[in-house]
Amino acid sequence: MHIRPAEPKDLDTLSQICMEAFNSALAATLSSEGCDTFRAVASPAALATRLTEDNQILLAEIAEQPVGMIELKAGRHIAMLFVSPSAQHKGVGKALVAAALKLTTEPRITVSASLPSVGAYQSYGFTLAGEIAESGGLVYQPMETWLTETH
Repeated sequence: MHIRPAEPKDLDTLSQICMEAFNSALAATLSSEGCDTFRAVASPAALATRLTEDNQILLAEIAEQPVGMIELKAGRHIAMLFVSPSAQHKGVGKALVAAALKLTTEPRITVSASLPSVGAYQSYGFTLAGEIAESGGLVYQPMETWLTETH
């Protein structure tokens, strides 16, 4: 597996990975508002905007095929983590989280985890950090982890 910074040429692929994983695991659990919100956030144009701001996006590849992505906002918040359904349960998510944690600039790292992803984040060392909430139709569980060593 190879993890590298995303480039503008990757935007359509990143969006496709997000939508494929979203449609597989989350879409049926959310309202139409939540699905619309997610489609807007995962669009190539929205990803392009965030890539030019303070967000870092990493792309995971297996045999040169894109299989996952993670977005780190402001060096302290995991904004998106998606793995293609065909590549799930193969360590891609764990590798992406580990790579993103090396880029953090704060000791406390947060994520607004979709409810189906809470168990995965717990396996990556995150703990619950508040009550389940909703924004724009997206339902999420606030979670956090603390980095104890420098990286």
